[in-house]
Amino acid sequence: MSSSVNHAPLSPLSFLERSVLVYPDKPAVIHGEAVYTYAEYNERVHRLAAALRASGVGRGDRVAILAPNIPAMLDAKFGPMRIGAVLVPLNIRLAAREIAYILNHSGAKVLIFDSEFADTVREIRADVPGVATYVQIVDEVPRAEDIPGPSYEEFLDSAPRETTAAELVEERDAICINYTSGTTGFPKGVVFHARGAWINALGEALETGMSWRSVYLWTLPLFHCNGWCFPWAIAAVGATSVCLRRIVPSEVYALIDQWGVTHMCCAPTVLTLLYSSPDAEGRDLSGVTIATAGAPPAPQVIRTMEQMGAQVHHLYGLTETYGPYTICAEQPAWTGLDLDRRAQVKARQGVPYGVAGEGLRVVDEQMRDVPRDGSTMGEVVMRGNMVMTGYFNDPDATAEAFRGGWFHSGDLAVWHPDGYVELKDRAKDIIISGGENISSQEVEKVVMEHPGVLEVCVVGVPDDKWGEVPKAFVVPRPGAEVSGDTIIEFTRERLAHFKCPKHVEFGELPKTATGKIQKFVLREREWKGCDMRI
Repeated sequence: MSSSVNHAPLSPLSFLERSVLVYPDKPAVIHGEAVYTYAEYNERVHRLAAALRASGVGRGDRVAILAPNIPAMLDAKFGPMRIGAVLVPLNIRLAAREIAYILNHSGAKVLIFDSEFADTVREIRADVPGVATYVQIVDEVPRAEDIPGPSYEEFLDSAPRETTAAELVEERDAICINYTSGTTGFPKGVVFHARGAWINALGEALETGMSWRSVYLWTLPLFHCNGWCFPWAIAAVGATSVCLRRIVPSEVYALIDQWGVTHMCCAPTVLTLLYSSPDAEGRDLSGVTIATAGAPPAPQVIRTMEQMGAQVHHLYGLTETYGPYTICAEQPAWTGLDLDRRAQVKARQGVPYGVAGEGLRVVDEQMRDVPRDGSTMGEVVMRGNMVMTGYFNDPDATAEAFRGGWFHSGDLAVWHPDGYVELKDRAKDIIISGGENISSQEVEKVVMEHPGVLEVCVVGVPDDKWGEVPKAFVVPRPGAEVSGDTIIEFTRERLAHFKCPKHVEFGELPKTATGKIQKFVLREREWKGCDMRI
């Protein structure tokens, strides 16, 4: 698909090229004491592309990266793309066995890794024969001298300066493969193409109100759905990225103050970590726009962050939809609602981005739209430009996901009369107790309203009489005195009794690297030795 007088293929590369032209001296990337202007950032991207090409990487080849939120991760969002190569971002919290699987399944030829993960690389090297080149990023952790290959800076310096990087020819060319969490088996590789990434990034900037004045703090892992496409959205408007290796509330608040942060993305559990920290005391987040997604936030989470002054946008999507696909678009009438009611309506998943394409539906098993009555549940299905190309080297899984001509999310939701969608559960997380369907998320939202609760996860556990019943796993607020009986009684005052937890357990919750609570871990533990329905 070549350019012509009235057509040019859509590619995120055009975003960086434009910002380099318009804002060459403006800060693009900040990390500690290092500040890279757009001209410097662009040069590093070109050098990465040239070094990859010189090491034998060509069009369609895969380049993997294992690193936290540091500048090299942002370089990688454009460098491989410039020569038509495909980026494979690796979840830094995966086990060595899982990383080896992804490297082999994707056929990665190059692994760029932060020295913090040298032990993992040592463990897998013999098991990933296809990886021909190792490049080590040295940031906070000293270089692992026993792993052959250049440092990242040496790799960039080795690039032929006169090399001209190739551009994408087809806008539907793959630019990255993002592997799912693999909670029910080995992870699947979700293929992003240039067109979808371009459109989603444009949607991010539009829906969250970003501009060249924006300063974005990387509280969201850059490996997760390519940072929800925000690296490309930031480049599109010429905004500034502030890197953050790990989520430490004191560091988050310090960076907000130091750089005048205007935007960040956080899973609900990260928001909980931020507002429950002693560092949040007296904190004014006025002027900070927060996009939250990854798991449905309880109204209490939205309410607390807005009480601190932040503007919260609730997004929804999946890896298969380039990250966020919908936004709970605010209505003018909502400004007149009290804080509690406004938080309730903003906790819904909302409507498609204005650039999403054909949109989404909530359907029954026969692919018929469910009534827009706010109570009839169905599955959320989507299609359009912001849906993945498919699963890498997995035609059967792709066909199953695309059955009926729509992408099947596996999420159960209701459709409200105003057209807004509200998730009720993952299909596998619905609790069926005595023949009644119970939304675990509905129960969680109520438990979160208890003043002594910091976090909660509700799953179905075995029961001789009812088959299964809800159990609440609760993280109490520091210093709070709360018992299982008080939690159960609290819910019985607010929910039909069959929906209320029959058991409560206190302790930490298992989570993914992106802050999602791993319900399957708790469910598997409770159903061990039983006839499991997971």
